[in-house]
Amino acid sequence: MAVEIDFSGKVVAVTGGARGVGAGIVARFLEAGAEVEICGRNALDELPVVDGRKPVFSQVDVRDPEQVAAWIAAITSRLGRLDVVVNNAGGAPYADFATASPRFHEKISALNFLATAYVSQAAYEALKASRGSIVNISSISARRPSPGTAVYGAAKAAVESLTGSIAVEWAPDVRVNAISCGLVATPGSEDHYGSPEQRAAVAATIPRGVFATPEEVGDACLMLASPLAAHITGAVLAVDGGGEWPAFLQHTPNS
Repeated sequence: MAVEIDFSGKVVAVTGGARGVGAGIVARFLEAGAEVEICGRNALDELPVVDGRKPVFSQVDVRDPEQVAAWIAAITSRLGRLDVVVNNAGGAPYADFATASPRFHEKISALNFLATAYVSQAAYEALKASRGSIVNISSISARRPSPGTAVYGAAKAAVESLTGSIAVEWAPDVRVNAISCGLVATPGSEDHYGSPEQRAAVAATIPRGVFATPEEVGDACLMLASPLAAHITGAVLAVDGGGEWPAFLQHTPNS
């Protein structure tokens, strides 16, 4: 018998789901039959489309707990349930830690950590009722030095800590897991990693030899939110193509 992941009749909320990694996550849940709700700070001209189906967009600043609570309440009022939350919204521009303003650090912390806490807390009762799950999008920056995005890395480390804590606190009613993303090929990655030649050189440092696609991150979200992961909670799943080659190896006789 074939194993299928079917989210028909399920409601999935994805923060920052309109582009980049979020769009890949949304595409996978739409393909699996879910009703998908997304949010972002700015109004959108177009939405991801899969087989003629689109997510429903709401304009929400996830750094504002009141807006977050209103968004979750609107979803459950309109659709009667909530089964999965993917805390995907995040990111940070390059900034020198010594000279960046306190206000900058505050905004990065709020977007990459506090927003995850606000959305998770607001969704708890609905997820408890559906025996649902949360998937938090983290980063390899949480576990290795992140020069130029130091506060982003620290915020993602906080997300992973939060994941483990509330997974225990909310068990067995709500499963909570995280995905530690490696390098992902998005339109924004072109600006971050440079020319095609530079991006190829970066990809060569990944054991699998390529950047992840947003849809591959979406596949991991789909699995963690599905019954196939029924006994997985409090986990941080690495989706990074093997991580990074240890730098010392290039200086060894067998390099």
